[in-house]
This record gives sequence, structure tokens and C-alpha cells, in this order.
Amino acid sequence: MRAKAQKKTIVLPETWDRRTLDAAAAVLAEGIADVILVGSKETICQSAPDLDLSKATFADPENFEGMDEFVATLVELRKNKGVDEAKAAKLLKNPLYFGVMMVKKGQADGMVAGAVTATPDVLRPALQILKTRPGTKLVSAFFVMVVPDCEYGANGTFIYADSGLNPNPTAEELAHIAVNSAETFETLVQEEPVVGMLSFSTKGSASHSDVDKVVEATRIAKELAPNVKLDGELQLDAAIVPSVGQSKAPGSDVAGHCNVLVFPDLDAGNIGYKLTQRLAKAEAYGPITQGIAAPVNDLSRGCVAEDIVGVIAITAVQAQQQKR
Repeated sequence: MRAKAQKKTIVLPETWDRRTLDAAAAVLAEGIADVILVGSKETICQSAPDLDLSKATFADPENFEGMDEFVATLVELRKNKGVDEAKAAKLLKNPLYFGVMMVKKGQADGMVAGAVTATPDVLRPALQILKTRPGTKLVSAFFVMVVPDCEYGANGTFIYADSGLNPNPTAEELAHIAVNSAETFETLVQEEPVVGMLSFSTKGSASHSDVDKVVEATRIAKELAPNVKLDGELQLDAAIVPSVGQSKAPGSDVAGHCNVLVFPDLDAGNIGYKLTQRLAKAEAYGPITQGIAAPVNDLSRGCVAEDIVGVIAITAVQAQQQKR
């Protein structure tokens, strides 16, 4: 596994959740990453006496030597928003703010949370403290979908974007999601991305303002990344099934071969990933964020420990890439 090749440190703030501790124990046992557990070592270990967490590092916001420095950094970052020392100290007692600050200060390479916390509460401290990656116009979220016994995509592996964050992206935002997702696919899967801009229309088969948005997004994305294989607008079958792609979009070297699926809005993206997960019994890792200055990744609250392990591994690989 690539995460093991250059081990990174991932902070896990939701240590009151048993799935998180199960995942931490598995990650440590397999050598996927080093792990920081936020909270009292005594309390955490007492809550899971059957788990071997001896290799974990523990960081308790209630008794943390570097808290004064954390508070000063947060005040500096948020003083224009009225955050003083008292407000910063209160915020940093929140395990998610504390975990993100560990990433900001270089004490961790990434953070994974969301098993019991809503997405806005996971991403808010990341956007306030870490902010966006230089050159990035939009933070978006995707799922890595691994479909068993699937002849489509990259041996059944796809990225679905945006499936977790932006409800109704504009054409320009959709273009940036597409380009960022292509880069992410190459980083994580190490295969050439082939991007399909999805719609209920293929190459003018229907007329609607929603179709026009995808057509315009495709045009912008091609300008932003002319070397990326990308086409649209495409219906889902035309995007992934070679025979349908050839029939509906003749002459396209993308149609029928897509492994990065860019959905026109969050309704379609969220429904699409859940349909694939449940009906095709696919593994769904995410929502994984792209565009934040350091990797902070969300989890579905319906996740199991194995899902958390997968997201930790993805976060570690993202951290390896960003360090380069």
C-alpha cells in the first residue's frame, strides 16, 4: 500500500466513537500511518480495553503543553472575525478545531473525522484555519468508488465528484471540480484520468438550461486543462459503456471510457454514489476533500471502521502528494 511507503501522521479527533478507535488500532497494526488520538489517554484506553493502541500518540486539549501557541495562532488567523484569546481558547477545546490546528502547526499531516460529526462542522475549522491550497479556486468533495466485478472505469474504480459539498456549482465551479478531480484520480489511482461531464443529455440530445451549464463547464475545463481527456455533456451510460459511448458520441475518445464522473449538482452526485454503493455493493470512500491546504477528510456517518481505515490511507497519500 502506497500509504506505508512514506508514513504520515493522521489525527483522529472523534475518539469517543468506537469505530474510530477500531480503525486507529487497525491502521497502527498494519503500519498504514501514525495516529494521534485527541483526548485523555486514560479515558480513551479505558473505553476500549480490548484494543492495542500502544503505538498511538495522545493529545488532550485539556492538558496540552502547546495550547498557548495554538491560541495565539488562532487569534492571528481569525482576529478580523472578532476572535480574541478567550474565544480561541474555547474553540480549541473542541477536538475538531484542536485536530485541525495540529495539522496547521505541522504536528500532523492530515485529519479524518465525520463518523459522528456533520460535514459542515468537520470542514468549518479546516477552512478557517488551513484555508484553500494556493492556486485553488474551490474546495470540493468526492468519493472513491470501488465496484466489484466491474468492467468499467479503471477496473471498477471511479471518482464521483462533487458528491459531498457543493449543492449547485456554476459552470466555472463545475469546470474546476472536473480538473481537480482528474488530478486527484491520477494521484490516488495512478492511472490516466478520463473525465465525463454528466448530464441527462448527450451531445445535444436534449435542450435545457441545466444541459447548457454542463456544456459550458466542459468548454471551460478543456481550456483549463487541455491535456486532460475530458468530454461532455454525456449521459451516464454514454460515459462508461464503450458501445453506448460510440453510438451516442461518435468520434469522442472519452465517451465510454470515463473513470472520473463529474455530476452536475450535489443531488445527482449524492444519489449516484449511494445507488452505486448499495445496489452494486461498491466500497465508497469519502467524502474526500480536495482544495484545502492540507488534507482534512470527512466521513459518512453511516461508515464502518473499515471505511475509516480506507479514508485514513487516502488522506496519507494526499499528504504525501502535497508534501511534494
